[in-house]
Amino acid sequence: MLFSSLLIGLREGIEAALVVSILVAFLVKTDRRSALRWVWPGVAAAVALSIAVGAILTYTTAHLTFEHQELVGGVLSVVAVAFVTAMIFWMRTAARHISAELRGKLENALKLGPLAIALVSFLSVGREGLETSVFFYASVQTARGETALPLLGFTIGILIAVALTWLLYRGALRFDLGKFFRITGVLLVFVAAGVLGYGLHDLQEGGFLPGLSTLAFDASGVLPEASWYGTLLKGIFNYSQQTTALQAIAWVAYVAIVLPLFLRPARAEATVSPAAAGPKE
Repeated sequence: MLFSSLLIGLREGIEAALVVSILVAFLVKTDRRSALRWVWPGVAAAVALSIAVGAILTYTTAHLTFEHQELVGGVLSVVAVAFVTAMIFWMRTAARHISAELRGKLENALKLGPLAIALVSFLSVGREGLETSVFFYASVQTARGETALPLLGFTIGILIAVALTWLLYRGALRFDLGKFFRITGVLLVFVAAGVLGYGLHDLQEGGFLPGLSTLAFDASGVLPEASWYGTLLKGIFNYSQQTTALQAIAWVAYVAIVLPLFLRPARAEATVSPAAAGPKE
C-alpha cells in the first residue's frame, strides 16, 4: 500500500504543485504580486476540501453494514480507477497547453476581482485533490481499513512533489517532466488494474456481483500474501493470492487496453517544460 499510495501522492502532488507554480509565475512575471494573496486562500480551501472528503469517505463508511461497506468500497474503487485513468491520459494530451490555459483563466479572473482569482486557484487544485481523496479511500479499503500505510505513502509522495516543484521553480533542478509523467503513467496503469480487481472483489463479497467462488488461481501455497514478496506484490499491484476469474479478466483486460493506448505515439508529443513552472527569481 505504501508504494502505490506514494506514487499517487507524488503524481497528483506534482500536478497540483505545477498548477500553483504556473499561477504564481504568471503573477510575478506580469508584476501583479499583490494578487498572490488571493491565490493562497483558494489553494488552502481546495486542500481542506480534499482532506475533508477523504476523511468522510474513510471514517463514515465504518458504521455501515458489511454489504453496504463492500458496495461503497467496490464502487469507489472503480471510480478511483476511472479518475486515475482520466488523469494519466489528460496529462499526456493537455500538458503542452496547460500553462497557456491557466494563464488565460487567471487573466480573466484578474479583471473580475479577488473572489474570481481565488476560485481559479481553488478549481485548478481541487480537481487533483478530489482525485487523491477517492484514491486514498480505495487504498484504505485495499488495506482492510488500515489507514497508516496509505496515509504515510500519500504524505511522503505529496511532500516530495512539493519539494521537487519548488526546486524546479527556483531553477535549482531540471528534469524531463514529460518522461516523468510517462513512466509514472505506466506504473499507475498496473496500480489501477489492481485497484479495479480489488473493487470488483468487494462487490462480489457483498453479493452484488457473481463468481466469488470461481477462482482463476489460488497461489496461497507458492505465493502467500503473508510472505515478504507477497506483501510487496500486494502493496504495489494489489496482488491477491486467491483471485477470482472476474478479477483476473478485469485486470488483464484493463492493462491490455489502457497500456497500449497510453504508450501509443502521439501526433504531437505532450511535454511540460520545467520553465513552465516559472523562472528563477
